[in-house]
Amino acid sequence: MSQHNEAEIRRITAPDIRARKGGDPIVSLTSYHAHTARLLDNYVDVILVGDSLGMVMHGMETTVPVTLDMMILQGRAVMRGSKRALVVVDMPFGSYEESPEQAFRNAVRVLKETQAGAIKVEGGVRLAETIKFLTGRGVPVMGHIGMTPQSINTLGSFKALARDEAEWGPFLDDARAVAQAGAFSVVVEAVAEPLARRITAEIPIPTIGIGASPACDGQILVLEDMLGLSPKVPKFVKQYGNLAAGIEESIKAFAAEVRSREFPATAHVYQLRRKP
Repeated sequence: MSQHNEAEIRRITAPDIRARKGGDPIVSLTSYHAHTARLLDNYVDVILVGDSLGMVMHGMETTVPVTLDMMILQGRAVMRGSKRALVVVDMPFGSYEESPEQAFRNAVRVLKETQAGAIKVEGGVRLAETIKFLTGRGVPVMGHIGMTPQSINTLGSFKALARDEAEWGPFLDDARAVAQAGAFSVVVEAVAEPLARRITAEIPIPTIGIGASPACDGQILVLEDMLGLSPKVPKFVKQYGNLAAGIEESIKAFAAEVRSREFPATAHVYQLRRKP
């Protein structure tokens, strides 16, 4: 992205992303911090404040324990660190499934307290009524179908789905339902590549793939996964860096210099002011 004066920067909106269907691929990554959001902002179209922060930041085994307050706190941080990208905040498990009214109440809180541009919910046909309720009341919604991490307790494990063509029906129904309900885009996660390709061809809103298909209208990964900071990553992750090794070497060097009293050196401490 070319350099612009701060006043000239216009933040990308949900309608902007909706209009990208079939156009230039949509670039998306997760972020939970102001400093990583600042780095992402020049290169991505969408920053997702994912509930994956529970696993990435807090060492949780799943996303299920993540709370609304956690999402709002990190959403605020990402908004402070970004100026251009559309920021989408995940609605955590239990904050929207009970009723459309519950979903609206909590989504409004997220948008008001973070000033993010949209929220994301997991589910297809079963959430169509809720998505329609939200979008009809001014809440931009990104959907999420396929492997939905918040359903881990019923799925049993994080695994690819619909690898048999006979299993495609419900996933196609989910994609159509999300689009018809008014979502501006939908994440398609960990399904067979031909299914993700078909979904992308059939529905009128952009698909954001993660372990899906290069034919999707965009792609997303968890930032820490692609940077080599996560100890274990899914098959669909390509690592574009190996920051964990570099960080560990830096920590090792720091510890050694502290123990040998090499650090801090003269350059790193303050001396008395010189009298005139």
